[in-house]
Amino acid sequence: MAGPTQLTKPRLHALCLAYVHDRMAAIQAAVAAAQESANSETKSSAGDKYETGRAMAQNERDRNLVQLQQARQLLAELQRINPDLPCDAVRPGALVHTSLGWFYLGISAGKLVLEGTDYFAVSAAAPVAAALAGKRPGEAVSFNGKSVQVLAVS
Repeated sequence: MAGPTQLTKPRLHALCLAYVHDRMAAIQAAVAAAQESANSETKSSAGDKYETGRAMAQNERDRNLVQLQQARQLLAELQRINPDLPCDAVRPGALVHTSLGWFYLGISAGKLVLEGTDYFAVSAAAPVAAALAGKRPGEAVSFNGKSVQVLAVS
């Protein structure tokens, strides 16, 4: 594995932003589809069927709106992080190399691959991030019954 360069954190941050924007676009499309479905329900001779169809479409739209709000919160979390600032301890915005692998503390966006290296984008509330919070290179923590060594923080 090649490991990170000075541009790795901004690139990981950009991938997290793209993840949130893609998620928001998909949710907005689902909201529009649910609204269209509710609008296109026509009265039939079975009146209850019409009301049920409209209610189901409205429920789907409402669920999607909740997801959209959650995605907006993820975006706000990312916007509070300046990926260009160096970190000397584990905190939001840090790129952390541990004995378990590489972690970018931003949002929970899962596995990101840059130049053949796997990075895991996790939120500060993730169990592994919470265990590592405030730690510096050379320190170790216990996580899931294993000793995890902090190798580098940037």
